Amino acid sequence: MKHQEYLGKLLSDLLQGGENEVIEFKRDICNNKEIGKYFSAIANEANLHEVEKGWLICGIDNDTHDIIGVKDFSTIGQFENLKKSISDGIEPSMTFLNIHALNTEKGKVIFFEIPQAPKGIPIAWGGHYYGRVGDSLVALTLDKLDRIRHQVTFDWTAQIVEGATLEHLDPTALEVARIVFVGKYANRFKADEVMGWSETAFLDRIKITIDGKITRAAILLLGKRESVHLLSPSLVQMTWKLEGAERAYQHFGPPFLLTTTELYQKIRNVQIRIFPEDQLLGIELAKYDQKIVLEALHNCIAHQDYSRNARVIVTELPDRLLFENEGIFFGSMKKRVGNL
Repeated sequence: MKHQEYLGKLLSDLLQGGENEVIEFKRDICNNKEIGKYFSAIANEANLHEVEKGWLICGIDNDTHDIIGVKDFSTIGQFENLKKSISDGIEPSMTFLNIHALNTEKGKVIFFEIPQAPKGIPIAWGGHYYGRVGDSLVALTLDKLDRIRHQVTFDWTAQIVEGATLEHLDPTALEVARIVFVGKYANRFKADEVMGWSETAFLDRIKITIDGKITRAAILLLGKRESVHLLSPSLVQMTWKLEGAERAYQHFGPPFLLTTTELYQKIRNVQIRIFPEDQLLGIELAKYDQKIVLEALHNCIAHQDYSRNARVIVTELPDRLLFENEGIFFGSMKKRVGNL
């Protein structure tokens, strides 16, 4: 897709969604001071809403959301001078990811692409912190300021579990982990070599123990079902839900290396017959591809924020599967939601 086509589709999507904490429309290019304030506000709100970026878009009527175009603003030099002017007032120093120009029949639309504030670091303009309430520009509240400053950027799954030993791991899950490792790295290690490693050496090799000490990742993936108390008070569960004419649900805990397959087997994956246009005979296919379903589920587990005490949820609807987790995902305002 060409860049102008991409910008056109992006603008259509943003106009359909309307203004919010990370999207702002303006009739014309604001003065540098106003752009700086919006930079601060949208960067901070993007951080709080866990989205990668926000947008200030000029050339749009604020009330009707019609394209009206901005006054002449076309040279690369104008872009670069504006970027430098804004970055000089930003604390700590940041620059726009980019400034884009979309040429339309009704005039030129300018996109200011604003990155989210870094974890733990609120963004100020001219010495003041800004935020948004809906589509309104306001001072960043103390509550929001504290939420950004107190953000923790450590890997929850990599923490050592005090008191955990190899006895807390499931033997079957350990055996499956070795088999999977052998298959993935067949060009580097012989099967006999891998099977000859001690459990401690193997787990250190796959990086879910640290110098033989059990991490939360080891309990999540390989832990016995009764070992889940070691991760308390965090809620470590996946849930399958059936919605529609019939309703049902079931929870699954560690070892996730095994129970992801158990959850997949709950899904009613019927065979569907399709008739390609250029073929006489029909073809039978599974409604859902197992590899794709498990990949989506594994991604939810890998990117889950376990500190939020929430489940990974797979909802089976009559026409699709819905995957949800409490993680940070591109394009999501709160949590990851995906469909198959």
